[in-house]
Amino acid sequence: MSLGRCRRGVSGQSSVEAALLLPSLMLVLAILLQPACILYTRASMSAAAAETARVLVTRVEGAGGTDDAVRRFCLRRLAAVPDVSLFHEGGPDAWEVTLDGEEGSSTVSVEVVGRVRPLPLLGVAAQAMGETDGGCVVMRVRVEQSARPTWLEGSYGDWVSIWDA
Repeated sequence: MSLGRCRRGVSGQSSVEAALLLPSLMLVLAILLQPACILYTRASMSAAAAETARVLVTRVEGAGGTDDAVRRFCLRRLAAVPDVSLFHEGGPDAWEVTLDGEEGSSTVSVEVVGRVRPLPLLGVAAQAMGETDGGCVVMRVRVEQSARPTWLEGSYGDWVSIWDA
């Protein structure tokens, strides 16, 4: 049996193996990729909400610390999430940021709501585990922060004015 005849007989085997293996490999990668994307989005939302809560506690209305300015601060932090439906659906205007806390209050809360459109394979499982909205999974992050102890008197502006004297 010649070497040329032997090669011709098995040359199609690797193509068949690749045709069976590549879709399976891509499926496994997709299953591993979706949770990583959701976790990244959730971590970015948590970090943005925590930073916004710190800004909300220390804001001063006269110095441009309005609710709109604080909300824009949060949206700038959320820009770290890629504008891809696997990470976040709806673009930068789709984030819902809710601020709760008056100037000078010691407890504030920030809630960030976003939507993720899961891959078709994982969509059923992801939608069964949480709140859904039109084929998207709704992700909510709420951060409540108490930045001032109850024994501390005066507002943030009072404490800053001490250093100006």
